Amino acid sequence: MTDDPDRYRRSKELKRRAERVIPVGTQTFTKSAGYRVGDDAPFFLQRGSGSHVFDVDGNEYVDFIMGLGPVTVGYADERVNRIVRDQLEDGVLLSQPHPREVDLSERICELVPAAEMVRFGKNGSDATSAAVRLARAYTGRDRIAKCGYHGWQDWSIADTDNDSGIPDSVQPYTQSWKYNDLEDLKTLFDEYDDIAAVIMEPMETEGPDPDFLAGVKEIAHDNGALLIFDEVITGFRFSLGGAQEHFGVTPDLAAFGKGIANGFPLSVLVGRADVMRELKDVFFSFTYGGELASLAAAEATLDVLENENVIDHMWDLGETLQTRTETLVERHALADHVEMKGLEPWPVLDFEGGANDPDDYDLALKSLFQREVVNRGVLFNGNHFFCDAHTSDDIERTLDVYDAAFETLSDAIRDDEVYERLDGEMISPAFRRTRHDGS
Repeated sequence: MTDDPDRYRRSKELKRRAERVIPVGTQTFTKSAGYRVGDDAPFFLQRGSGSHVFDVDGNEYVDFIMGLGPVTVGYADERVNRIVRDQLEDGVLLSQPHPREVDLSERICELVPAAEMVRFGKNGSDATSAAVRLARAYTGRDRIAKCGYHGWQDWSIADTDNDSGIPDSVQPYTQSWKYNDLEDLKTLFDEYDDIAAVIMEPMETEGPDPDFLAGVKEIAHDNGALLIFDEVITGFRFSLGGAQEHFGVTPDLAAFGKGIANGFPLSVLVGRADVMRELKDVFFSFTYGGELASLAAAEATLDVLENENVIDHMWDLGETLQTRTETLVERHALADHVEMKGLEPWPVLDFEGGANDPDDYDLALKSLFQREVVNRGVLFNGNHFFCDAHTSDDIERTLDVYDAAFETLSDAIRDDEVYERLDGEMISPAFRRTRHDGS
């Protein structure tokens, strides 16, 4: 708990106003109150600069959420904003295509292994859902083998706890399978002969086993299905060509988003030319598909990523944070409950309960840790998304904060006071229901 009762005063006031006029108080579910620990945390931010953000009460934070991942260069970066301002002078939406559509598409084709043709969207859900519709049309099949989260559309969300409003008839056409489990995928193909595509994030928190991604591609192709990589998070973060370039496995289709335009709304569907040409008949079209401020931001962002070794910088920062966080975990005797997972450009701090702990103990541990770090000036949700503006000083400051928070967490575990210290306030779980837990 913060000792200053006015630390989040304006944020609390805005939260009360928002909840009267906005469902869940915000436009994005993972920015809602359920993902914060009560009122003892900032709810509204005012501005960002580089790798730092400032809330409406004037508190400053090192930010590792980075707008939920899209900010790869830095908040309000002049190298990006200058190009966008120039485009604003000519308009952001014209009545016919603009040359930027061609220029950016050609550039993506040069960078991304799977990209022979390109279409733009606005959200990651646009690109993943277009890929699924395209795969169904190309193969003449209906069913999708899904691994992980791929956006808010019906086909993706029907087998989760957030399925309200989705017809029961939709769910059977999406079947989930386990990451790093080729046998589970094979079982789906043994059970169903109408799978159009396998869609997956090439990187989840534990990372792929050796030959796993190549094995997925082989199984899909052997059974007449397409392979779709959801690179909304990994794209332009693991390498300029995405996780597919890093791991050396090229899918038939791929969806990109977040990292390409430094926070401007843009997503990208890429893929094999013979598949992508089906978009002449598969309807994927909306007014803002060629919106020019975002295309300009993407061109500027790619300039920075390519010319200033940003990807290497992310890898280096992640290696330092991972290695030294692991040392802190050991020092505070938390190895049974806290683990740093993932690869260096996207480390995830994971919290685990023991066999004899309550089911929500992992969330209680994460909630207590999150509250401790945010009140010490680090904005945290488990993920660590780096940008070009993050510095070694940011990492040092964060490690000092983690050290203090781990001490609090260790004391609470030792004294069996985790829930008491939270006063009943915990973050909400991500949706968990799939066919694997018996539902």
